[in-house]
Order: sequence, then C-alpha cells, then structure tokens
Amino acid sequence: MSVDIQTVKRVARLAHIAVTDEDAERMSGELNTILGFVEQLNEVDVSGVEPMTSVIPMEMKKRRDEVTDGNKAADIVANAPATEENFFLVPKVVE
Repeated sequence: MSVDIQTVKRVARLAHIAVTDEDAERMSGELNTILGFVEQLNEVDVSGVEPMTSVIPMEMKKRRDEVTDGNKAADIVANAPATEENFFLVPKVVE
C-alpha cells in the first residue's frame, strides 16, 4: 500500500490539520515507511504464539471478590447536617 500526497492532504483535512505542500510530501514518505514496516510485521508467522501482556512472565495480583459496605458509612455521613442510622436525612419537599 502506498500513500500519495493527495491521501495525506485528505486525511489532514478530515483531521482538521493544516498541512502545506512541503509537509504533505514529507508526511507521505514517513507514512509509506511506517506502512512498509507494518507489512514486514504481517509476514512474521505468529501461529502457536500465545498473546502476552509482558515479556516477563508474571501473574496478576488478585483479590477476593467480596461485597462490603467499605466500612466507611460513618465517615461518609460525618459532614451531613442530619443523619439517622448512617442515612442522610433530607427535608420533605412534596406534600
């Protein structure tokens, strides 16, 4: 795949980026270099290679999945003007 100057200008216009003719010419060369590298990567045989998140073998830190109230109820309502049994008390607005 080859990127020409018209394609660079079109992409720049779609991205709302001002590009001069000189910049478009330079960018087309850079994009063609990048796409050439991607084509080289596509030639690599990766069948049988498991996906990995790191080059160093590691195990994810896991925690037990427990439902709790966070033991913060008293801290949460501490600054409320009125509370009752860790619930906010609000004035009645509809009669």
